[in-house]
Amino acid sequence: MRLDQDILEVFYSEEQLKAKVAELGAAITRDYQGKSPVLVSVLRGSYIFMADLTRSIDLPCTVDFMSVSSYGAGTTSSGQVKILKDLSEPIEGKDLIIVEDILDSGNTLFYLRDVLAARKPASIAICTLLDKPERRVKPIRADYSGFEVPDAFVVGYGLDYAEKYRNLPYIGVLKPEIYGG
Repeated sequence: MRLDQDILEVFYSEEQLKAKVAELGAAITRDYQGKSPVLVSVLRGSYIFMADLTRSIDLPCTVDFMSVSSYGAGTTSSGQVKILKDLSEPIEGKDLIIVEDILDSGNTLFYLRDVLAARKPASIAICTLLDKPERRVKPIRADYSGFEVPDAFVVGYGLDYAEKYRNLPYIGVLKPEIYGG
């Protein structure tokens, strides 16, 4: 079975993604001069974006990972967020950049930002590859945002449906018949 046969439309090609990640990395490099930010990947969806973004930042930086869940096996956020894997290192006094694949309802990032703020970092910024503002239910926005996407179920470049499609090198819309939409 070929994964791309389940894709209705390609939104962003591999080349477009590379260019946008380079642009985001340059902005972070500019804004964090003289600092050593900690990039926090929200697993699992952001791992590919995080790897490429980290390589595009021309500063000393460290990485850490968190795993949170608000979706389960569904296609919409449950609104209930739980931490499955916490950070490995303390963040007090450090400049954090939370790296997320998609800012959708905002439930996960709103919760995560509050949890991490309580740990007293010097600053917290949010970098998302995709922003889906029409689905937002929490008052949160990204400091660095790649592409705005309409309300469609997108997969690829780390984003999944039922743990599949993460390895597609582009971002595309999944055919509704695949997920029952």
